[in-house]
Amino acid sequence: MHTPHRPAASRPVLLVVAHGSRDPRHAATVHALVRRVRALRPGLRVETGFLDFNAPTVSGVLERLDAEGVRDVVALPLLLTRAFHAKSDIPAVLRAAPARLRVTQAAVLGPSPLLLSALERRLYEAGLDPADKSSTGVVLASAGSSDPEAIAVIADIAREWRHTGWCAVRPAFASASLPRTEDAVRALRATAGVRRVAVAPYVLAPGFLPDRIARGAADADLLADVLGPAPEVARLLVRRYDEAYAPGTCPVAPLARIPALA
Repeated sequence: MHTPHRPAASRPVLLVVAHGSRDPRHAATVHALVRRVRALRPGLRVETGFLDFNAPTVSGVLERLDAEGVRDVVALPLLLTRAFHAKSDIPAVLRAAPARLRVTQAAVLGPSPLLLSALERRLYEAGLDPADKSSTGVVLASAGSSDPEAIAVIADIAREWRHTGWCAVRPAFASASLPRTEDAVRALRATAGVRRVAVAPYVLAPGFLPDRIARGAADADLLADVLGPAPEVARLLVRRYDEAYAPGTCPVAPLARIPALA
């Protein structure tokens, strides 16, 4: 059930904060996701800012919004876990915003059942038959982090996802932590009941580390695409905006009522 939205002029601007990359596929994927968010919430102003490598920068967007007379901004980290960027450098950039701006930092995207639905969407798009779910082992392959909290979250997600019907789910990391994707693939090959191994990148956009995940998946039966502009990811961005903008409200349907592949 949807609650009424205020006129667009009275709603905070949504600023999607992306990491940025030298790989042009990264920015292209971020922009595709933002386009889908705009389509989901017509009338909401959505801007994109990058922390590094790409333009416009987060600080540049904030300065432009201030010059235009905008006073309220929800800054949404395009991140799957609360690691260094969410805890340190994004807050630092936001604290340096023009004084007249009221900036609220929204929660990171994960964990969320919507992300699990997006992961499954990508696996099925890559050719996995849903009927084979119970005999498939999946590598949940994330970028990796030196933050113990972020690593623990990935392990928790793998355990939760396993209980949705997969034969087995193992976490893997492209950097900072172990095991690597190729090690998790080998471990699943030796797991009782696993007839095929699939790798599901738990990353939002292409780049150096997703490419490393892909190389590590060479011996898997199937490699899914990055999450990118999956419909579930776009819906999750809107949800995080709503949660930051109007805490305590439920402007979208409860998670359990959203079809996994709608």
